Amino acid sequence: MTARGAPAGPRARKAPEPLLSARVEAAPASGPFLPLFVSADRPDLFAGACKAGADAVVIDFEDSVPPESKALVRRIPQSALPAEPPVPIYLRLNAPGTPWYRDDVAFARGAGFEGVVLPKVESVAQLAALREALGEGQRIIALIETVLGLARVEEIACAADRIAFGSLDLCEDLGCAHTRTALLPLRSRMVQAARLAGRPAPLDGVTVSVVEAALIRDEAMHASELGFGGKCLIHPRQIAPAREGFRAEQPDLDWARNVVAAETGRLSAADEAALGQSPVVARARRVHHRGKAGL
Repeated sequence: MTARGAPAGPRARKAPEPLLSARVEAAPASGPFLPLFVSADRPDLFAGACKAGADAVVIDFEDSVPPESKALVRRIPQSALPAEPPVPIYLRLNAPGTPWYRDDVAFARGAGFEGVVLPKVESVAQLAALREALGEGQRIIALIETVLGLARVEEIACAADRIAFGSLDLCEDLGCAHTRTALLPLRSRMVQAARLAGRPAPLDGVTVSVVEAALIRDEAMHASELGFGGKCLIHPRQIAPAREGFRAEQPDLDWARNVVAAETGRLSAADEAALGQSPVVARARRVHHRGKAGL
């Protein structure tokens, strides 16, 4: 209440309604995590992407949006997203240090996304500042896309909720070929860093082709063999072959079923407990569980 005759202060602005009234929690990591990236300048594709069968949708403000449209794409119409999204929705921000980063972070917080994908992460300080700026409970997936980021990946993995491999950008930074041979030690280091940090297995980088199902499946299988827990996708056509690549092969399923059957109910309690600690049995149980879940 103002004093009589005193000019009234500026009227408080009502905070805008978030795009998402409630975030969808990601399912427990019992199988591969396959997020689908969709360009922020294609809001007509958002609803379809949410129903395409991926495990999350990432609205991309970075690589797929030209500089002159970076600010415009934050005006996502309310009707572009389902009222109750069936999967978690993330936002890939522009990188720290770019002219759009701070406004992207503010938008991500206010819109109610599950979390963000941060490109070109190179320090724990970047993640700490982002964590403080985001809303409570929002997750951070850190993209390792530079040599400096890879050099600090063990620290970054501890500070992020999950790490992901930006293989194309990293190859450009290194000046190396984008081949399995060149990427093998880099991928292995990513997996080791996530394991040391006690985080979910990392996400592998994209397959550029969206029509070569055999290639997509093969690259997903290679990532699974190395210990990755999922893969970044750029088109709905990639979802099925990528999921197939992470699925256990039938000979492995048969072997796992036989091992689990052989060690169940045929040993003393003490022997069974000891055998249960065997890495062979542990792997068999994990493969058997994936098979029962259809993963």
